Amino acid sequence: MAGDKNKYTVWMHPETWEKVKELYKEAGCPRKSDFIEQAVRFYVGYLTAENKANFLPNMFLSNMKSIVRESDNRNSKMLFKLAVEIAMVENILANLSKYDPLSVARLRGQCVEEVKGINGMLQFEDAVDWQEAWRE
Repeated sequence: MAGDKNKYTVWMHPETWEKVKELYKEAGCPRKSDFIEQAVRFYVGYLTAENKANFLPNMFLSNMKSIVRESDNRNSKMLFKLAVEIAMVENILANLSKYDPLSVARLRGQCVEEVKGINGMLQFEDAVDWQEAWRE
């Protein structure tokens, strides 16, 4: 028990107490009293919010920002890993190929146009077909 807390007696309806007993662990609270304190703090926040109509939307917005931030972090990590793999493949291909700088520049321009045209949905089979047509 925390030393900076006081004990109080509260009265509540039995069905309310049943809800507390049912949900306090799900809310991540070690004790029912912690759950009740969180509920009271939430309600106090609602009552003291300048615009009560925006209280829940602001909480929702805060949650959504957190979710998006976490998703961005995961995407950034995956993009970094993908970039490393692409760099490895590019270096292997550059080592094996005999392309001159002018051909590489022309190929880059053609690839930019192709990727724009297919909205980034490139498949290996498409690249094989494209290379065969390019060689002809």
